[in-house]
Amino acid sequence: MRGLGSRTVLYQQNVAAALKVYNSDFLSVDILRERGPITAGELSKLTGLSTGSVTALIDRLEKNGFVRRQNDPNDRRKVIIVPIYEEKEDVSHIYMPLNDAMMELASTYSDEELTLITQFLDKASNVIEEQMTALSSIARSKSTS
Repeated sequence: MRGLGSRTVLYQQNVAAALKVYNSDFLSVDILRERGPITAGELSKLTGLSTGSVTALIDRLEKNGFVRRQNDPNDRRKVIIVPIYEEKEDVSHIYMPLNDAMMELASTYSDEELTLITQFLDKASNVIEEQMTALSSIARSKSTS
């Protein structure tokens, strides 16, 4: 799992470099893709960035066509960040070879095996989320002491 995690991080860095964006910016785009449209405050909490840093991040992503701002219909003071990068041809062009290779790999497994693999990956993602939360609280407690 650790090796897969390292390779995933390195792959993500290479994708960001190919798209000529900062890796941390593109990580935020992936968070938005997974979570869907969220407020800048929510993105700040998920990334650990200050609200000022998130504003600058959103400015960069919007300038490069990865997101758009949308007024929150429930609260005029809030802005929702909407991912639109999958509409970008260069993004789909970069991810398509990985998608094709992963689909080919998946085709070597039975439906039952794929169900088990999917369950494992979902549970492993939950474990990682829990560990990130624990590490985050440790970091916060050290910064306040």
